[in-house]
Formats: sequence, C-alpha cells, structure tokens
Amino acid sequence: MTQLALVIDLNVCVGCHACVTSCKEWNTSGSAGPLADFNPYDKDPTGAFFNRVQSFEVGEFPNTQTVHFPKSCLHCEDPPCVPVCPTGASYKRAEDGIVLVDYDKCIGCKYCAWACPYGVRELDEERQVMTKCTLCVDRITDTALPEAERKPACVLACPTNARLFGDIHDPDSVVSTAIRENAGYALMPEWGTHPANHYLPRRKTERHIHADELTARRQSAQGRRPAAEAAEVRPRARRRDVLVMTSPTLTRSLPRGARALRAAAR
Repeated sequence: MTQLALVIDLNVCVGCHACVTSCKEWNTSGSAGPLADFNPYDKDPTGAFFNRVQSFEVGEFPNTQTVHFPKSCLHCEDPPCVPVCPTGASYKRAEDGIVLVDYDKCIGCKYCAWACPYGVRELDEERQVMTKCTLCVDRITDTALPEAERKPACVLACPTNARLFGDIHDPDSVVSTAIRENAGYALMPEWGTHPANHYLPRRKTERHIHADELTARRQSAQGRRPAAEAAEVRPRARRRDVLVMTSPTLTRSLPRGARALRAAAR
C-alpha cells in the first residue's frame, strides 16, 4: 500500500514561513478554501492554517540554538481522528494513505481535534468545519501539471529544500532514503498512531577550512587596513585644494587668501 508523506529536515529549516504562506495561498484558492484568516500573527492567532512553524530555543546560555519546527497533519497510518468522527467526514484514502475531511459531512463537532494527539486539526470559524493538511491532494493528482510540479505547495516553496515528499513504503523513494540515512524519526511514537510524516534531527555540521584559505584572508585583511587608515586622513588634508581649484565662478566669491592660494597652485 502506498503511503504518501512529508519528511522535514530540522537541520536546514530556517523558519522563513514560506511553507505556511504557500500552503495558505494554494488551499485558499483550491478545493479546500476559502480558509478563514482573522488574526494570524498576534499573541493568540486565529484562522485556519494547515501548516504552522513553531520556533523555540534549546540549551543553556551561551550554548543555545534556535529550532524551527514545522507541524501539520502527520497522515497517520492508524489515525485516531477517523473512528471518532460521528458522520464519517474524516477518512483515510486507501490508494495513497492521505487523511482527509469531507466538508459536506463535517458538522464541526471537534471530536477529531480532541482525538488528535498532535493538535493539527483546526476549526474554520467562518465555515464551521474542521480543516487540516491535505498534502495538496488536488495538486499532486492533477495530471495537467508537469510531473515535477505534482508536489505539495510547501515542498515547492521551501528555499532550503527542508521538505521532501514521497512514498515512505517505497524503500527506494527519496523520503525513505532520507529517513534511513539521517536517522529520521516519527513524532510521539508512543501514541501508536504510526505517523507517516517523519523528521530528520538536527546534527552538527563540520566545515573544513584549508590553511591556504586562512592565509589568504589574513593577508587580505592586513592589506586593507592601512588603506582605510590613510583614507581617513587624506581627504581632510586635500579638501581645501579641491575647493580652490575647481570652478572659476567660485573663485570670485572666495576670500583674498584663497585667491592667492589658487594663483600659487597655477
């Protein structure tokens, strides 16, 4: 069985929110929209977002670092939001494993939101239906688009390629390879929901600088310093000469001493 999912690399996510805005744009204008957006950026944001980025600091000063953590529906293989829905509006597609909501059946009771341990379902206050990430199902199944563009909007918008998309049940897919080679993990596996989305952990990045590069930078810095110091002194010493020797019309308005200096310069 195919299980489409996202793999998010926390090591290269910079928290730019391009995934958030592109998701909002695509889904508001697509089959899932329009999405309510009343107060998206204040202390208590409201509105329907399929994807949010949470940023926080870890460690103790001075050894701290900022972690950006994108979070959306994880499209669990055993989703607890599906069996609790009293109308059958919440369902999991058999062909690709995507968890969706049938808005025509949804009554906005929030049972699915209470059942979800990840807090990724949101009520659209305007339409009174539950909303969540759809993996841009209308986009990835659109055969009119080039194959390279049949990906979720957030994946295409990410400037650092922190978001990967594919079938985690295919051992040769880009997502399975990334999980296998970078110790990818599922969020809160103790709940037994078997999330399809995975995260790649932050890791130390080693940078090797060649000795020749250090020498070149040192010489460059030393070579610029005397020139900068000279530039601070030179303009003040020569400014009078420049003023005196420029315009003939200016000469008539100069004091007598300046005229004598101009004549001496000639």
